[in-house]
Amino acid sequence: MSRTAARDLDRLGGDVTPLVGRATELELLDAVLDRTLGENGGSCVVDLAGPAGIGKSRLMAEFCRRAQSRGMTVLRGRAAEYEQHIPYQPFSDALADHDMEWTEPGAEDARGDRFGLQRSIARLFVRIARTGPGLLVAMDDLHWADPASLELLDHVVRHPPNAPVVIVVARRNRQTTASLDAALTRGIDLGTVLRLHLGPLAEQACVEVLAPRSAPAVQRSRAAELYAASDGNPLYFLALLHAGQAGRNAGQDVPPHSTGLGSVLLDELTPLTAAQRRTAEAVAVLGDRGSTSLLAAVTARDEADVSADLAVLTGRDLLRPEPGGRWTLRHPVLRAVVHEDTHPVERVRMHRLAADALAAAGAPATERAHHVEQSLTGWDPQAVAVLSEAAERFVSTAPASSAHWLGVALTHLPEQPQHALLRRDLMLRRARALGVCGGLRESRDLLHEVIAMSPPDEGSASHSVRASAVTLCAVMERHLGRYAEAVALLRRELARTPGPSDADRVELGLELGSSAPHATSYPQLRADVVATLDLARSLGDEVAQAGALAIAALGETYEGNMGAAREATDRAAALVDALTDRDLAGLCEPLARLGWSQAFLERYSDAERHADRGLVIARRGGQLYVLPHLLLCKSYVHLQTLRLETAMELADEAETIARGIGSDELLAFVLTNKAYVQLFAFPPADRAALAVAEEAVAAAGTRTNWWASIAWCVLAQAAIHAGDPQRARAAVLRGGGEDLKALHPSMRPLILEILVNSAILTGDTDAAVTWARRARREADQLDLPSQQASALRSTAHCLSADGDTAAAAELFEKAVDRTARSGAVLWEAFSLLLGAPLAAVGDPDRARAMWTRARQLAATGGARQLTGLADMIHSLVHAEPPAQPQPPAEPSLAALSAREREIASLVAAGLTTPAIAARLFLSPRTVESHLGRIYRKTGLTSRAALAALQTRSELRDTTTGATRPT
Repeated sequence: MSRTAARDLDRLGGDVTPLVGRATELELLDAVLDRTLGENGGSCVVDLAGPAGIGKSRLMAEFCRRAQSRGMTVLRGRAAEYEQHIPYQPFSDALADHDMEWTEPGAEDARGDRFGLQRSIARLFVRIARTGPGLLVAMDDLHWADPASLELLDHVVRHPPNAPVVIVVARRNRQTTASLDAALTRGIDLGTVLRLHLGPLAEQACVEVLAPRSAPAVQRSRAAELYAASDGNPLYFLALLHAGQAGRNAGQDVPPHSTGLGSVLLDELTPLTAAQRRTAEAVAVLGDRGSTSLLAAVTARDEADVSADLAVLTGRDLLRPEPGGRWTLRHPVLRAVVHEDTHPVERVRMHRLAADALAAAGAPATERAHHVEQSLTGWDPQAVAVLSEAAERFVSTAPASSAHWLGVALTHLPEQPQHALLRRDLMLRRARALGVCGGLRESRDLLHEVIAMSPPDEGSASHSVRASAVTLCAVMERHLGRYAEAVALLRRELARTPGPSDADRVELGLELGSSAPHATSYPQLRADVVATLDLARSLGDEVAQAGALAIAALGETYEGNMGAAREATDRAAALVDALTDRDLAGLCEPLARLGWSQAFLERYSDAERHADRGLVIARRGGQLYVLPHLLLCKSYVHLQTLRLETAMELADEAETIARGIGSDELLAFVLTNKAYVQLFAFPPADRAALAVAEEAVAAAGTRTNWWASIAWCVLAQAAIHAGDPQRARAAVLRGGGEDLKALHPSMRPLILEILVNSAILTGDTDAAVTWARRARREADQLDLPSQQASALRSTAHCLSADGDTAAAAELFEKAVDRTARSGAVLWEAFSLLLGAPLAAVGDPDRARAMWTRARQLAATGGARQLTGLADMIHSLVHAEPPAQPQPPAEPSLAALSAREREIASLVAAGLTTPAIAARLFLSPRTVESHLGRIYRKTGLTSRAALAALQTRSELRDTTTGATRPT
């Protein structure tokens, strides 16, 4: 059993006692355990919210006890108010003594990739859960959690573990950060989070149960007065009972030491001697890391004397012993009160002594940084060195903590010339850390200062700090969607006098090639890319040459210049393949651009090979900006080659990283690609892809670059699937303009097919023919099989609408041939399904063969959109001879899944959709989706009919053991 699992279950004071009140909450929590450990169990996050002292920790303790009684593994951790910058504290606390490693056996060191670490910990929870009936992870005081922990929790909410795992968090709702509240609220919408908001305890529970148990001498009338003073807050009520005095302002989410509660708790310290109080203050300073030896060092006393104090404090129930010989105060509120009441000078001295003691014991800088920070009152080179070392250690896995510690170091660095270089180095490092944890604007502003501190003629080094700062600043501007500013900054630096070194000019030129295509057309940048390539060649810099060629390859692909694109792609691939991973370690963006170029050129195996190599290098080097592009490139290849399960996984991982970086521009690109995968991965009636595409368009905002145009086109595709052709047409024209010139030329025929379909569906066949002719012309110029197939389908759609079934069927078969030769299995299956019903008119055997192959490809690739389409057209392809009329069969519930049966039973009981959602911990949208599937399977059309069928079924079958819901 872990240290935290063995922790005293009662956080409110006194011995372990039965929980008072909260019967409704306990019923819901028991239902969570029932469902998690049931036959169709899964994971769930429980959110316990309420003000300080309301009983969240006590309810959590009871939940843990009940989970343990069912055999579940229980891990407990908590965040701490004064250690909010220690990365992953609640998770490391929960896993402190667990015998499994944080990472999977044989996995690479995850320290270079915080998102890899998140996935590793999520998989660890699954492994632990599967060693027994299930796992419960309880994390208290999460409103104080560090940013890295909140990112990890958000990952688990959005990607629920496929195992019986329950994560319960307790937090003060008014002190909760916006990011944590957003993550949990998103989980409620997804149906993965159950929120329980704890209000005041009932007067009867406090006066008739808590009071006699905790202070039997107090009369009932007096207990009622104290209850009124406490506003039903159990912690405050117990403290008032203990102190025998009234207080005010209980239960407020303000610092407790400024309230009546603080006064009551401080009164418990009055009988202590000075030495005993100093020991209690030391425990408050150290949190739950206070061993006897460390307490002795912090109080500068013998361990024997400290042990005697600990015995007294434990007897007074101020302290609680922890497994492992550590000590903690009874409750976080008590710790806050004692910590804030400690004289500031004494508090600083204790932190300094703690840092010194940890250093003497050989503790790493990451463990000492917190105490060093709290003890800094002025310039201290050794202390700054510790903060700098800790920041370096966590720059990849916890960049927010890294940025914080570098900021502390900068705050105490004197404004003197001899420290100028150190200041600039710390600022540049802090800007990098801020850039990868969502602080894009703060990073950009800090880099402006670094640039101002770096004169153009600062030295003869081949690579200058100034050029690095300008380049990184342009990256920040790019991720903020401020392309014009990024380009202007780079061009000004390239044009300055004295000019940058040749090496710096190459670095700046490569970033110009990354930023400028978003603000202008590639032809306006072509000369700059050629100049960068020539300069890199003169320097013998093969990595930079590969980078420039990759920019050229992608740029020419954007423009539809396929001859130039193929030439640049071939040259870039030859260079990249000859370089080692170490050569590319500092600049692996060429692999992302090369992979995308090859994907657009329909060289799928080469694209995946280079994306895989880029992912290895980027993860190892912590290059987070590049990871989403590499992940999406591979996801796009898996979509085209019909491997949709992995395509979704890759898109989900890219989304996690994009949200962590905080760039709306990058998020729009990621969500666009995710929605595109969802279009084919989810069944025809599912509207999730439409919702994600709408979010992508919202993230793109009013931008007009090609990323934004693609977002609009994916929204159009989703609208077609949702049966809204007018919206589809409007979205394409919004993204591409009336002349469609803003659309990606190498994908334009496929987008034109959307317009063809929307025109046919709205009865505008003339417009459909016009769009189809344009698609054919552009596809011929591109000479890309999938785009040619799309143009063939567009013409076939028009012929079919005009009644020329045979000609349309022939074109669909030609489209199948084109896509099969390119390896685009997605479009091969799609073309087969569109052509099969038409082929059935003249060649039924051929039609059935087409249908069979298409459905097999779709099923194998996980394309539920296509399997659904195949099932819908089955009767058109496999025509059966007319059957003799049969009396209509009564609808049946036999085809329903266990969850669908459960929902049907609740409908029969008269529950509304919101009530069913609350009962089953699902979102209302999920319940409606289940109802839609129930109606399709049963042939029913209303809730009343479903309720009647469910009732008849229950009355007929009395042997199943099923019972009506209560």
